[in-house]
Amino acid sequence: MFEKILIANRGEIALRVQRACREMGIKTVAVHSTADSEAMHVRLADETVCIGPPPARDSYLNKAAIISAATITNADAIHPGYGFLSENASFAEMVADHGITFIGPSPEHIKMMGDKVIAKQTAKAIGIPVVPGSDGAVPDADTAAQLAGEMGYPVLIKASAGGGGRGMKVANNESEIREAFSTATTEAKAAFGNGEVYMEKYLGRPRHIEIQVLGDKHGNVVHLGERDCSLQRKHQKIFEETPSPALNAKQRDEIGEIVCAAMRKIGYYNAGTVEFLYEDGKFYFIEMNTRLQVEHPVTEMVTGLDLVREQIRVSAGLELGFSQKDVTFEGWAMECRINAENPRTFAPSPGKITGYHAPGGRRVRVDSGMFAGFKIPPHYDSLIAKLIVQGSTRNECLMRMRRALHEYVIDGIDTTISLHQAVLAEQDIIDGSYDIRWLENFVAEFAKK
Repeated sequence: MFEKILIANRGEIALRVQRACREMGIKTVAVHSTADSEAMHVRLADETVCIGPPPARDSYLNKAAIISAATITNADAIHPGYGFLSENASFAEMVADHGITFIGPSPEHIKMMGDKVIAKQTAKAIGIPVVPGSDGAVPDADTAAQLAGEMGYPVLIKASAGGGGRGMKVANNESEIREAFSTATTEAKAAFGNGEVYMEKYLGRPRHIEIQVLGDKHGNVVHLGERDCSLQRKHQKIFEETPSPALNAKQRDEIGEIVCAAMRKIGYYNAGTVEFLYEDGKFYFIEMNTRLQVEHPVTEMVTGLDLVREQIRVSAGLELGFSQKDVTFEGWAMECRINAENPRTFAPSPGKITGYHAPGGRRVRVDSGMFAGFKIPPHYDSLIAKLIVQGSTRNECLMRMRRALHEYVIDGIDTTISLHQAVLAEQDIIDGSYDIRWLENFVAEFAKK
């Protein structure tokens, strides 16, 4: 087992990894920018190394600085968390070249799933259902128009190297396809340095459902059920729950086994999440995230497993300590992502937290590095906390989340707590009858209030 792990991240996920390490008796190294020198993950680490100024490109994305920090502190392994360098294959390769273990999948699997076109082709080849679309990159607008005519409108043009909704455009008819193609390629080039796009059938009102998998280096793979991530704004998730109100146990087992079989075929190990659009009883592959997900705590709440602990064990060469038949699901779990944003305009709200009180009570969990007096820097993602609750039933879970949101106090900045309170009071959410379009319509009306 590792003696010391460097955590190449910040905020709540750095703190989350720290906690798992401490419970396993592993020392931790926190890296930080000058803007994060007073952050909680820095305060609680065994060792700290400043790796640069506030801009992420000069600190948390600085591969050489992070590997240097691991070298001078004699770290055995690096955990990348999520975001930043967590799905950067060249970073994983550099880590290995320096004799340090990367806590994640192989660089080959990161590359395979990092390119959306290759990922879709791979998924299709290994038996995962995919959305009808182009076989690869679409070279020009004429080809896009031809394919759209064959496929049927509406269609979705997506950046091959993209994510977060950038380089993604919908075309509803022939007159829109050329402009959508041009805009998508321009956005993709600006955001990712790669203007390549592909195209697929646009589904009307699907749900976003993902399957959590864990694999080891000995060929064992299990799934840990699904998460429903359909409440999204501009393709960014704000709320997740497990199990999904849209699935039954048979559907869960079927798609779970399909995913596990596919992961065994390619020899995948560590944590991974296969994401689908789900409509009319059918699953359509979107992408695979080769890392820990922001929303992993809801899975931990219903399975009783520590996903970070399992990541570390697998990376150390150990087998999974359980098989599929050992995985059980207890009750329901939900997560609200709390962002430092205006709940109506979604403008970022960095600044000093003047008062802070986290909710508590039975089956309530808060993953956050916030505290009274902390200054939220303006340089990074606006996610500042994740509120997770569990209940024996979905209704109990929903009522517990409402109570916890009511208790949560974060003064001095704007947060999205009030948005979550409003969302969870809606009948569609109470009934579980929502899809990936629902939140966009809701926030448009909420902004007017």
